[in-house]
Amino acid sequence: MTRTAATLIGFTAVLLWSLLALFTVSTAPVPPFQLNAMTFTVGGLVGLVWIGATGGFAQLTRVSWRVYVFGTLGLFGYHAFYFTALRLAPPAEAGLIAYLWPLLIVLFSGLLPGETLRRGHVTGAVIAFAGAALILTGGITGGGEGTLAGYGFAALCALTWSGYSVLSRRLGATPTASVAVFCLATAALSAGGHAAFEDTAWPETALGWAAVAGLGLGPVGLAFYTWDVGVKRGDIQLLGTASYAAPLLSTLILIVSGYAEPRREVVLAAVMITLGAALAARAGQAARAAG
Repeated sequence: MTRTAATLIGFTAVLLWSLLALFTVSTAPVPPFQLNAMTFTVGGLVGLVWIGATGGFAQLTRVSWRVYVFGTLGLFGYHAFYFTALRLAPPAEAGLIAYLWPLLIVLFSGLLPGETLRRGHVTGAVIAFAGAALILTGGITGGGEGTLAGYGFAALCALTWSGYSVLSRRLGATPTASVAVFCLATAALSAGGHAAFEDTAWPETALGWAAVAGLGLGPVGLAFYTWDVGVKRGDIQLLGTASYAAPLLSTLILIVSGYAEPRREVVLAAVMITLGAALAARAGQAARAAG
């Protein structure tokens, strides 16, 4: 597989993740750990199909247990934080904070061997974080109970997924088939968390059940396998660049679907976060060209 093909495969995950917020709010009132367990069970089954199609079952026995722990904690942590954030805070605003991860991928990848952090990376970071600050200011002045906590969980999402993605680069020899184990282990951990901390609540409509299935098949299923291919075999900084489209797409989808209002602060924050990530990504391209 060529580097370009792997990068394109990785970008399909970005398109699927732009639907993550819409599907998540549509599953209410399912609590976060229960939603994690339900959707990752579906995602794990998607993985078993993936492995069966690629003949990868034998590869799983050669993967270190440390890799399984790392991958499981990455998926479990990100989605537990994300689902909690969208239950506590307005979905568009929380989603935008969570979608600082493309920018953080570009910044963190500059710390990898052979990569360079340039002035444009820092400029982009300042602009994007200023956009996030607009959202936080709104939460302080006009948010309801739990809103700021929701924004905090969203920030943990961004840190978790960007760190997971960059560190995955150092696990390049790990087969993509291992993601199925990550998903199934995440489902098991989430089921335990649900039993310990939550009351069970099922989707109340057919749309809610469809959203659970959609999450498991797409953003919490196939997306992880295509993203794994992209970050391990493709251009990770270019993927970080392409990923800046995710927050804007996600926000527009929420507005069009009626789950968010097209408030000036939200639209401006979306533009600033997208612009900041784009500037940082452009700096990364310049660094590669100079190298």
